[in-house]
Amino acid sequence: MPAHYLMCPPTHFTVSYEINPWMNAKVSTDVDRAMSQWDTLRRTYADLGHTVDVIDPLPQYPDMVYAANGATVIGGIAYSSRFRHNERAGEAPAYLDWLARAGFTPVEAAETNEGEGDLLCTNGYILAGTGFRTSAAAHSEAQEVFGRPVISLQLVDPRFYHLDTALTILRDDLIAYYPPAFSPGSQRVLQRMFPEAIVAGHADAEALGLNAVSDGTHVVHAPGATGLAAQARERGLEPIAVDTSELLKGGGGAKCCTLILRSPTKADDAAASALPALGAPRPGEADDGATH
Repeated sequence: MPAHYLMCPPTHFTVSYEINPWMNAKVSTDVDRAMSQWDTLRRTYADLGHTVDVIDPLPQYPDMVYAANGATVIGGIAYSSRFRHNERAGEAPAYLDWLARAGFTPVEAAETNEGEGDLLCTNGYILAGTGFRTSAAAHSEAQEVFGRPVISLQLVDPRFYHLDTALTILRDDLIAYYPPAFSPGSQRVLQRMFPEAIVAGHADAEALGLNAVSDGTHVVHAPGATGLAAQARERGLEPIAVDTSELLKGGGGAKCCTLILRSPTKADDAAASALPALGAPRPGEADDGATH
């Protein structure tokens, strides 16, 4: 099914600070190579029939290429990010402004969260990571914003600082994840919810292979995630390797570069129509005609 993505070109990409274990400010970056890899990723999506919009990058935010962190968009609602690190704080209003102008309903976050990096939508609910970048309070806020159950998952390995570096949604009924990135309790939650999940190995995780994008038929992934690709193929998915190694220097791969824009579905419309009108009596409440 065709998807709608938002991406940001790495025009100003560099590693000038260190806010995750993948970043090393002493290692040089090649902007031209980053741009070529990003453009290959964009064209891959277009060739698969997906719509890709592009937001203009701001020169003072080299990490703006990681569009997935800019917001979470579900059912036509754009819930803004609120970055933990000051280095990225200005990205959030830029993304929310673009989304509002694109017709999405903007909601500004009060709680610290890093967008779809830690809030992954599947099958009517949201898998939500915490431990490094997104606060547990943001999970409650997201549930109120989207009206969908939120399942909190504790991340414990700083190399997998966002949920989308340790878990990918392949279909509504199928995920892939790397168990050591999660607390024991969160591992049990995932085992209970997804007993048929693909369990990624260490090599796939180290290649940031779980930072992948699936449309339910194709999986765009890092070339080094060969084990994950083989398992995805066994489940009837078509793996497509796209090199994002230059962007990996900042701690992101295909998914980090891709914000999914989800418009309202029939289920969203039905849920909204079932809500009582503002100021109307709730079911079971009588209007006593009293004035105040």
